[in-house]
Amino acid sequence: MPDQSSEIILHNYPQSPVAEKARVAFGIKGLNWRNVEIPRLPPKPFLTVLTGGYRRTPVMQIGADIYCDSQCIIRELERRFPSPTFFPGADTGLMWCLSRWTDSGLFDLGVKIVLGSAGDNLPADFAADRGRLYLGEDWAEGLKAANAALPHLVSQIRAPLMWLDRQLGDGRNFLLGDAPAAVDAQIYHVVWFLRGRWEQGPAFLTEFPALERWEENVCKLGHGSVTDMSPQDAIAVARACEPVSTTEADSNDPQELKPGKQVVVSPDVDGGEQPVAGSVVAVNCDTITLHRSDPDTGNLNVHFPRAGYLVKTVKT
Repeated sequence: MPDQSSEIILHNYPQSPVAEKARVAFGIKGLNWRNVEIPRLPPKPFLTVLTGGYRRTPVMQIGADIYCDSQCIIRELERRFPSPTFFPGADTGLMWCLSRWTDSGLFDLGVKIVLGSAGDNLPADFAADRGRLYLGEDWAEGLKAANAALPHLVSQIRAPLMWLDRQLGDGRNFLLGDAPAAVDAQIYHVVWFLRGRWEQGPAFLTEFPALERWEENVCKLGHGSVTDMSPQDAIAVARACEPVSTTEADSNDPQELKPGKQVVVSPDVDGGEQPVAGSVVAVNCDTITLHRSDPDTGNLNVHFPRAGYLVKTVKT
């Protein structure tokens, strides 16, 4: 029987493009993991009891440590399972910088194309939830604007896909050469999203034959070895474990965050989401870890990236 404190659990749903990024990351490293399927729309009570309110997909759980956002997931997988590496070569810093574009600008374009092209065909509850999440409070007008601007939006995503196609035109198997890297998963999830969720996506992608060949290579990596788990069992795992507590301070932190300080963390865009409250355990330029406790789960450490997330100190 596997050690519950080290077993990888991914809370996700099949249609999620960002979860596909994490699933491809598992495939690159050939990992065994447990799959907990969560609802596409809130409420997500079995997830938020673990995260403290964070509702985005995916979330990775290892014992009583909860990793929010694919940035944290990829970073933690590389730390625990360094071979094969997500970062072949000497360009790790550049790949992390590039990921801020793939996860924001490039993905946002894909979302606007998919949502905008669907128009009135989107289910009302899904349109309201995702529109608010990605387009802000005035999401209904944002959907109309995306629909009207579709040719422009497609032109904006066409250019970087053509650049990638030209790079892959030398016959390389993956973006950096023969070995897959984190950047393959980070770009693949956007292409996967366009192909699967935009009616014109498959026809649009035929313009990029080298990219389509690369896409097939990434698909062949698979998702590692997966077995299903119920959300109740995942909560029981958290309750049976204790988080890995490594206190870390950062003397150069611009917000002067220190272990023990009470804070709330949320994405730094206004998606109408509930912030997560907790006590700082560790902080550095990459991540912030909060300790929280819940009667249903026991003690938990919840990990967030610093890039793309807003941290506010709670006045006591």
